[in-house]
Amino acid sequence: MNLGSMKLGTWILALSSIAAGLFDLIWREFEPAHQPIHALADVIPGEPFLAAIAAALLILGGAAILLPRTARYGAIALAIIYTVFALFWIPRFVTAPKYLGWHFTVFNGVVDGIATQLIVAAAALILYTLNRPSHPLYTLNRPSHPRAVQIARWVFGLSAVDFGLAHLTGVAFVATMMPSWFPLGGPFWVVVSGIAFVLAGVAILARVRDVLAARLLALMFVCFSAFLLIPNIFAASRDHLSWGSNAYNLAAAGSTLIFAAAISIRASDHG
Repeated sequence: MNLGSMKLGTWILALSSIAAGLFDLIWREFEPAHQPIHALADVIPGEPFLAAIAAALLILGGAAILLPRTARYGAIALAIIYTVFALFWIPRFVTAPKYLGWHFTVFNGVVDGIATQLIVAAAALILYTLNRPSHPLYTLNRPSHPRAVQIARWVFGLSAVDFGLAHLTGVAFVATMMPSWFPLGGPFWVVVSGIAFVLAGVAILARVRDVLAARLLALMFVCFSAFLLIPNIFAASRDHLSWGSNAYNLAAAGSTLIFAAAISIRASDHG
């Protein structure tokens, strides 16, 4: 069961990363919402070339984690590129308040952007430590496994709390993304999802029903794609953001399944 979830999460992460790389190649640019290189400067010299390098890491890394002999190399490639995407957000700690004001929601939004990338990087770190070239896929490398899972626990737990705070402190804004046909109205579901994020993060950090919390977190990411993001493809099929957001969100779902499987393995080891 644990290995099945790990494999499913790995396949989802692999295919979504490959898709994100292909989209970067097609548009010859970084996807603005999740790869915000323009936070560094309005004009980036050689952006198409840099986007091609990022795309290569996403595509090759995604493909490599599916093969036992190359899984560690692919995992480290994905960990690097998603960490780079997280670093792109850092200048916004300075620039965002200048335009939007010095408010908690502004700073939390920047942290939210960093966290979205770090959860995928953390899952890639788990894959790196669980795979060894001389062993079948997903054979546990126990000396390094606990440390990787502990790092991932903090990343996923704190990130989930931050996602929840972003929803709860920006209800009106997030509600604009909700379909008009949702019963009870968009703000209701924004609050519900915000509370769910916070509770999941607390459960993961406190190690109380953490496996269930992680699996429900992955389900929430899948629901976001199904109800919010996939419809955007039909509404704006020529927009890089529409396709890239779906690719990233599925990468987050796959990463969360990987994390859930890893902490489930740890729980069984101690049970």
